[in-house]
Amino acid sequence: MGQSRVRSFAHTCSSPARGSQGDSGRLSVQASPRAGPPVRGPPCGRRAPAVLLQDGGAVGAASLWGPYKDIWHTVVNALWRRQPEAVHLLDMILKKHKPDFISLFKNPPKNVQQHEKVQKAGTEGVAIQGQQGTRLLPEQLIKEAFIISDLFDIGELSAVELLLAGEHQQPHFPGLTRGLVAVLLYWDGKRCIANSLKTLIQSRRGKTWTLELSPELVSMTTRFTDELMEQGLTYKVLTLVSQIDVNNEFEKLQRERGLGSEKHRKEVSDLIKECRQSLAESLFAWACQSPLAKDDTLLLIGHLERVTVEANGSLDAVNLALLMALLYCFDTSFIEQSTEERDDMIHQLPLLTERQYIATIHSRLQDSQPWKLPGLQATVRLAWALALRGISQLPDVTALAEFTEADEAIAELAIADSVFLFLTESVVLSENFYQEEFYIRRTHNLITDFLAFMPMKVKQLKNRADEDARMIHMSIQMGNEPPISLRRDLEHLMLLIGELYKKNPFHLELALEYWCPSEPLQTPTIMGSYLGVAHQRPPQRQVVLSKFVRQMGDLLPPTIYIPYLKMLQGLANGPQCAHYCFSLLKVNGSSHVENIQGAGGSPVSWEHFFHSLLLYHEHLRKDLPSADSVQYRHLPSRGITQKEQDGLIAFLQLTSTIITWSENARLALCEHPQWTPVVVILGLLQCSIPPVLKAELLKTLAAFGKSPEIAASLWQSLEYTQILQTVRVPSQRQAIGIEVELNEIESRCEEYPLTRAFCQLISTLVESSFPSNLGAGLRPPGFDPYLQFLRDSVFLRFRTRAYRRAAEKWEVAEVVLEVFYKLLRDYEPQLEDFVDQFVELQGEEIIAYKPPGFSLMYHLLNESPMLELALSLLEEGVKQLDTYAPFPGKKHLEKAVQHCLALLNLTLQKENLFMDLLRESQLALIVSPLEQLLQGINPRTKKADNVVNIARYLYHGNSNPELAFESAKILCCISCNSNIQIKLVGDFTHDQSVSQKLMAGFVECLDSEDTEEFVRVEEGSEYEKKLAAIRHETRIHILNLLITSLERNPPNLALYLLGFELKKPISTTNLQDPGVLGCPRTCLHAIFNILEKGTEGRTGPVAVQEYPQLAELCYQVIYQLCACSDTSGPTMRYLRTSQDFLFSQLQHLPFSNKEYEISMLNQMSWLMKTASIELRVTSLNRQRSHTQRLLHLLLDDMPVKPYSDGEGGIEDETRSVSGFLHFDTATKVRRKILSILDSIDFSQEIPEPLQLDFFDRAQIEQVIANCEHKNLRGQTICNVKLLHRVLVAEVNALQGMAAIGQRPLLMEEISTILQYVVGRNKLLQCLHAKRHALESWRQLVEIILTACPQELIQAEDRQLIIRDILQDVHDKVLDDEAAQELMPVVAGAVFTLTAHLSQAVRTEQKQPLVSGPGEAPYAFMLDSSWTSPPAAENRPMGFASIGDSSLHIILKKLLDFILKTGGGFQRVRTHLYGSLLYYLQIAQRPDEPDTLEAAKKTMWERLTAPEDVFSKLQRENMAIIESYGAALMEVVCRDACDGHEIGRMLALALLDRIVSVDKQQQWLLYLSNSGYLKVLVDSLVEDDRTLQSLLTPQPPLLKALYTYESKMALLTRVAKLQQGALELLRSGVVVRLAQCQVYDMRPEMDPHGMFGMRDPPMFIPTPVDRYRQILLPALQLCQVILTSSIAQHLQAAGQVLQFLISHSDTIQAILRCHDVSAGSLQELALLTGIISKAALPGMLSELDVDVNEGSLMELQGHIGRFQVTDLFLEIVILRCSQAIPKLLLCTLIKKQPSKRKNDLKLSVQQPEQCRLEEMCVKWSTVFSYLLDTQVPVVPYWRLPGLGIIVYLLKQSASDFFSYYDSHRRSLNKLQNVEQLPPDEIKELCQSVMPAGVDKISTAQKCALARRRLVKLINNRAKLLSLCSFIIETCLFILWRHLEYYLLHCTPTDSQDSLFASRTLFKSRRLQDSFSSEPNLDFRSGLASVSQHDIDQLQSDAINAFGESLQKKLLDIEGLYSKVRSRYSFIQALVRRIRGLLRISRS
Repeated sequence: MGQSRVRSFAHTCSSPARGSQGDSGRLSVQASPRAGPPVRGPPCGRRAPAVLLQDGGAVGAASLWGPYKDIWHTVVNALWRRQPEAVHLLDMILKKHKPDFISLFKNPPKNVQQHEKVQKAGTEGVAIQGQQGTRLLPEQLIKEAFIISDLFDIGELSAVELLLAGEHQQPHFPGLTRGLVAVLLYWDGKRCIANSLKTLIQSRRGKTWTLELSPELVSMTTRFTDELMEQGLTYKVLTLVSQIDVNNEFEKLQRERGLGSEKHRKEVSDLIKECRQSLAESLFAWACQSPLAKDDTLLLIGHLERVTVEANGSLDAVNLALLMALLYCFDTSFIEQSTEERDDMIHQLPLLTERQYIATIHSRLQDSQPWKLPGLQATVRLAWALALRGISQLPDVTALAEFTEADEAIAELAIADSVFLFLTESVVLSENFYQEEFYIRRTHNLITDFLAFMPMKVKQLKNRADEDARMIHMSIQMGNEPPISLRRDLEHLMLLIGELYKKNPFHLELALEYWCPSEPLQTPTIMGSYLGVAHQRPPQRQVVLSKFVRQMGDLLPPTIYIPYLKMLQGLANGPQCAHYCFSLLKVNGSSHVENIQGAGGSPVSWEHFFHSLLLYHEHLRKDLPSADSVQYRHLPSRGITQKEQDGLIAFLQLTSTIITWSENARLALCEHPQWTPVVVILGLLQCSIPPVLKAELLKTLAAFGKSPEIAASLWQSLEYTQILQTVRVPSQRQAIGIEVELNEIESRCEEYPLTRAFCQLISTLVESSFPSNLGAGLRPPGFDPYLQFLRDSVFLRFRTRAYRRAAEKWEVAEVVLEVFYKLLRDYEPQLEDFVDQFVELQGEEIIAYKPPGFSLMYHLLNESPMLELALSLLEEGVKQLDTYAPFPGKKHLEKAVQHCLALLNLTLQKENLFMDLLRESQLALIVSPLEQLLQGINPRTKKADNVVNIARYLYHGNSNPELAFESAKILCCISCNSNIQIKLVGDFTHDQSVSQKLMAGFVECLDSEDTEEFVRVEEGSEYEKKLAAIRHETRIHILNLLITSLERNPPNLALYLLGFELKKPISTTNLQDPGVLGCPRTCLHAIFNILEKGTEGRTGPVAVQEYPQLAELCYQVIYQLCACSDTSGPTMRYLRTSQDFLFSQLQHLPFSNKEYEISMLNQMSWLMKTASIELRVTSLNRQRSHTQRLLHLLLDDMPVKPYSDGEGGIEDETRSVSGFLHFDTATKVRRKILSILDSIDFSQEIPEPLQLDFFDRAQIEQVIANCEHKNLRGQTICNVKLLHRVLVAEVNALQGMAAIGQRPLLMEEISTILQYVVGRNKLLQCLHAKRHALESWRQLVEIILTACPQELIQAEDRQLIIRDILQDVHDKVLDDEAAQELMPVVAGAVFTLTAHLSQAVRTEQKQPLVSGPGEAPYAFMLDSSWTSPPAAENRPMGFASIGDSSLHIILKKLLDFILKTGGGFQRVRTHLYGSLLYYLQIAQRPDEPDTLEAAKKTMWERLTAPEDVFSKLQRENMAIIESYGAALMEVVCRDACDGHEIGRMLALALLDRIVSVDKQQQWLLYLSNSGYLKVLVDSLVEDDRTLQSLLTPQPPLLKALYTYESKMALLTRVAKLQQGALELLRSGVVVRLAQCQVYDMRPEMDPHGMFGMRDPPMFIPTPVDRYRQILLPALQLCQVILTSSIAQHLQAAGQVLQFLISHSDTIQAILRCHDVSAGSLQELALLTGIISKAALPGMLSELDVDVNEGSLMELQGHIGRFQVTDLFLEIVILRCSQAIPKLLLCTLIKKQPSKRKNDLKLSVQQPEQCRLEEMCVKWSTVFSYLLDTQVPVVPYWRLPGLGIIVYLLKQSASDFFSYYDSHRRSLNKLQNVEQLPPDEIKELCQSVMPAGVDKISTAQKCALARRRLVKLINNRAKLLSLCSFIIETCLFILWRHLEYYLLHCTPTDSQDSLFASRTLFKSRRLQDSFSSEPNLDFRSGLASVSQHDIDQLQSDAINAFGESLQKKLLDIEGLYSKVRSRYSFIQALVRRIRGLLRISRS
């Protein structure tokens, strides 16, 4: 009943009924509607209007369509889909629309006022239902409205609504105008109401089936439909069925041009037919459940009286349904049930309860008035007679005796009107009969009731037939014509039984009732297994029926011989029936029957039949003419008569049926020694008999060939008998065999039964068993001759032959293509196919034939006639389908096209392997890839349209899902090639109408809503399940096509199908909803449609649950569109504006679908990745409301209220139930981002390892590894099919009896292996999916934290969110079950999260600075007691918002995670070390502005201050780290020494950090005691080699450099501790540095590299910079060791000197360098510092070194050279003019943080000192000996004079004040950042962040400005400190010199000078070191100071050191030194100098 109408839409959950009849005999059709009601569920009409489901909103709610669509929806949801929430809705809708059901199809009438309103709508406007205000209508629409109003006789406003709805729905119907769509909508509305009515009636409580719905629901629908029936439903239905006529409706529509394309016509006619059909089926369903009352039954009879048949003699679907309704009204089968059930039924049956029912109906049916169809009248009478006979068996029916006794008479009337003939021709042969299970059941009951209740009638028929047979026999004997008037009722009855059971679509095997098993079968429940219940009827009926079958065969008159065989053929249909029938025929021929039958045995027996065949064969073989005889083609005189031929054919068909169903029968017959059927049949085939008989013989052979055992021998016999001539005998003049028959007999007759049968035989044999060496010994072995015949004679010529019956053309094509398909499907290209194999034949070597698959591949990969014909067949097929008209052979054409497409598909799949093997071999064959051949020109159209023709099949996806499936598969295959993509886009868009159709085809296939509903529901019929699966697969292929195309360069197919611009740049596309601005409905809309269904409800997207794989691909397509730069803009805009897609989808995360875990994870992954892109894009574009809405959704832990507007501002409480359910706003829910994480299960079940008995485990693992390949998603999985082939080949290769015996066990083990591999594949895919989901989740979290504006998440929430995520993610990964494969992703996430936590906490620590009180906002930060400002008193104690305990938990989990990784996973640990470093950073004090006031406190106050939070957290962190003991130390130290570079760097950095805060020095002890420190030190020698290679101009990777820097940083950190320095000296670190040669490889200076002239360095530094990166850490280490090693100072100094001396050339080069760049100064600063500490005068004498005199001299020379070079270096630098201090200050201010740190740090104790100070320190030791600037000490150089000191003093004093002002200004700015002008803020930001300042928010700008100001302030503070230091040192030097010269020095012109100076020098102890240098003799210089010089010095000094300078210096002291604890130092020196200058020397 539903099948003929193409199924309309998904909602039809058709599911078939598994009818099971209980003892009650009442069929409980489980849940499943497939029969009328039960059986198919809402039978559905066409599919396209299904799309009309798109809710029209206000516009689409035409009163004649929208509401009806809603009713149908609700009915489907409540009754078929069983949605609990739909029941209440159904109740409401039924109450509301009850009038629509009562008035049924009645339209709102026309109306004058409406007419006028619409008339004026063009100017005044008209109010449309469901819309506010009035609407102006265009003139054209008004005209169309009047046409539609006249056409359907409906109210004018309704017509307008219909048109507007049509306009709204137009995009779903490309190519139709709104008027044509309105016509569809009108009838679709009618269809919805009819289908709803039918479904409601199907769900009633009743006697035939149950839908297993809830009792309340059934009561509701029963009550509702009862009310409708009381209102005269039957009359209305019958009236409508009579009135509505497709032809009349079409005429009306034709007149008004209301019909469009062929497709539109087909859709309209389908809708109209379905309306009638559903109405009729409503009555049928009613009658099945509760028979009609008397008056309704009479109305129905009255209707049937006037019915006629179709042209082919059968009833149409509507009248068939009505006839069956009437038959069910007369159904009395319940009488045989148990008594209680029966009594219930009797009370409900109008037949017995209504007075006068029987009398009235009886008199009506007895009435002699003939009906239009006498056969129909006879059928009704027969049913009535049987009903009366049934009632007569009830106990108290005496009152009805007069009627019940008339049953025989009524039956006689029925038989007289040939009731059985009518039932056969008009009922059973009607095309709808087999689509309804309950039609078949009722007809079965009718016949079996007749046979069981009226045995006398049956006997009468038998006697009459015997009598007639005698008369015919006599008249033949007499030579007369047989009498014409003979009745053939028994014959018709038998044919009816044969026809009824011939098909068995529902596997009911009703025919089992005719077989009473004489011996019990092997299976215990014969009845049960097929009828659902054991013995549902008393065996009495079965006994009667089986007696009928047996007795009819006894003494069979010849007239009934063929009908009897046909009846047996019907009754043998089914596995068990076939077995019984086989037994019957076997028993009939056996000996005990012979006594009755006479010698021949029964004519209906195997014995008789095969004996006859044998006789025919012998008889005809004698007649076989010689091969030369030309008369061969005419039948010999003694052939087979027509009667005999018919009998033979009937028996052959019976045999075929039996052996098709029963394998036992097949083998038993074949192996019977006397009968040898195969031999006899093959013999007969060689004889001269008609082709029809030959065809039947071949079909019987095909049935035998189903068993592989028989098939193998059958091949050999075929070859031997030369049915197809494969061996040509030279002497033979003429060809023989089937080829001749085809070309000469069949072609002449224009009928081809023999060819078709031969193809069927080959098709069966090819499938059962395939012989490789067929025909060996007589010809080259192989299948080729057969393939050639099929290809050249049958396939290539099938179009040019003439056909008497048009359909046969396509039947021939179908069978031959099926053979090709099977051959190619089973072919796997092998290397040996490509090598010519030679065989010996009659002494000569000839080439063997190739396998048939090879030959087919070769033909399909060339422009062969075969390929051309296949493509032309595809073209013809699509043209025929486009007509939408039935034509003969349509089914076969579709099948042929399907095989063609499948052949192309197989070729595409196998071509790569085939061509690879062909290339490897030396075979001289040329082939082209099929995708290129498909691009070729079509000779018929002269265009390259082959692919377009293939794609056009998608347009027929609703009516031919298989073709659409194959087509989609081909397109998916060829889309992988970029060049073809571009060409395809051109072909697809070349012609506008074709392009529109193709788009519509793709969209229609994606829209096809056949979900996997039936695939889940067990009840769906096999066919429906298959169709649903095919439709689903088609959609999958289309989505895969889109995905592969999107990966290609534009233009590609996907962009065309998704609706992007191809002629303009893609990014300019403006995506719209379908219909807007003429935008067609595209695949993108279809994808959104799939994903949107269900998002409004609580359950979430339907697709995710119902077809997960599809949903996953949809999400992937959307992600790809968003991720690709071209398509991203348009797609994201469309998602955001038209769809609000992401919000509606994300609110349903996480999805849960345990059954399809992999798909579910991937769905979430793609969705989260898309959300990440959206958050990033909206943040960049400052679309705050969008970003905020998504963030709230993902992060809130409060229940989300629905947003009423995009801003999320006004929250409309009424829109959600939760609005007034959540009173307690404080209830917390789990954050969505965390619940998504929860849904990813970290544990993974691992399949059990293989336990093998036969195969070797290691080898199997190897084989599995060889079968692995990468799938579409890039996962490596094992190809199970390939593995299966390999293993089976292995088993087949085994020889010997033992192997054959063990074969079953081996096969079992193979299946175990395959199951294991499937499990393993699933495991790999599952892990891949989990990793993918976790990656996407991590991406989303990272985007939320990094890309989204910070102020959208409050600081406190931010920390809480990060804390929650960190804790959850750790808990999951630390679980014992967690899969290790997920660790890397988790570690990456932990790293990001910790970094952000650190940032959030540190930012928060700085926040109070801004909001503190005005007077001294920064003081509390700097003073050590963290006194929080009054504003922050209410903050929680502890650190940050989340508190210390949370931080400690995070630290512990991090450390646990590090330990969990164990030995492996170093890369994972790398992330974790990074996380740990970030974590430890939290406890570091933040950068604070140096306000110069920190020192106001006394030392005591500082010492007794309470511990601040930073120190406390640091101490607690350290305690936790130490609690992990040596295990943790071991892991970190091991990573620091070995492994990946980044891992090593981070481990070293971590050690550095921990050692710096480890007050107990546990880690240092471990490092030195366990030898790791020694390993690190020793590795410097290895580094030396690598580092040397880094100094080439183009270095290799710089990894080694960074590792070296990290290592040196750690060693420097260790050296800062006294103990550490000691350990380092012990391990000889300085000695190792001295051995390194890289320090001697100083590159030449770049002449342009002067400071200030160099471009900023690129990423790879210049060789000089690289050299400095290597040298400076070494110098720093030396310096720190010198500073720290107090106890071993001499030892340290000795080693450092050793280092300096071993690299003396380099040191000298640095000291002599004239470059004044920042880098050079850095080198100098460090070197001079080291020299000043290590090479002190008298150093060598203190050294405890055992050296001989010579080397001691050498050492002294080196040291002296360094010192002197040092001195003159100062002169050079200072001579460079006054720029020097400026220069240094510039370097300080330049924005080079790493350099500045080095610039500003000299040693651990004195961070303020810088290069200048060091130089000043050196000068102070040297200047003491210089008495005058003019005295030449050395011939070549001039030593610096005291003037420089004074100059420096003045310069520094004036600089100090400018720095001081600048410092103050910056400090003021910092306190009022918010008030600064925007330009200034921008300028401050740009120095920190050169690009993109405009994109960040004001708050962020302020933070950046603040950061910049703190840097500036600290910079100035450093500079002030330097100036102050220089001033103090210069004053000191000045004072010492003046004191010496003015007080102690004796001038030359005084007597005792020499003595005095000598004593002075002695006391200075500097003489030794200098005297070792022969060139420098200071004594000669000093001796020359005269009294005049001293006076001159004094007067110069007085002039230089004037009042103003002194005042400046004292001011500086007041401003600065007071707070810096060197209070009154300057003052004292100034006072002394002043005093010295006042002394007048006597």
